[in-house]
Amino acid sequence: MFARFTEDARRAVVKAGMLALDAGRSALDADLMLLGVAEVRPFSLRSFTVSAADVRARVDVGDARSLLATLGIDLDAVHRRTRAGLDAPGLWALRRSRVRPLRVTLYGPLGEIPLAMHARKAIEVAMWRPGPVTGQCLLWGLLADHTNGAAAILRDAGVDLSALVREARMPARRTA
Repeated sequence: MFARFTEDARRAVVKAGMLALDAGRSALDADLMLLGVAEVRPFSLRSFTVSAADVRARVDVGDARSLLATLGIDLDAVHRRTRAGLDAPGLWALRRSRVRPLRVTLYGPLGEIPLAMHARKAIEVAMWRPGPVTGQCLLWGLLADHTNGAAAILRDAGVDLSALVREARMPARRTA
């Protein structure tokens, strides 16, 4: 499935998967997909005014960072030393199960994690149009489903959703 993704879009999905694995989640959900997009910023949309720190503050990524900080351990430094190069998008794969077609899993050197329903739907909306899947397509996929919580996180962080939707709008689908 990653064959159509641009390098930056892949990097955003891989970042989200690594965050889900680090948080000990059983599945990659839309909130972490949004955090991956916010950290990688695979587009240049002026109306995407939220910072990665703002999104991180609204998403449960586990408490390992603050717990280890009380012991004097910098988790980011540990990750830089032990994970050098493991976030390269070429090392990761996104595959749909042949037996269970609604199951999509992200596989990589740090493990594998299935996509939760809302994250899978965001990927499918992003892939709906022919051509490359860009970071803007991923954002559009997250915004297309109002029940996944991504829009609420952005609204709570002060993003003007109307302006963001207008700017990120995907062009009309061509018919033959």
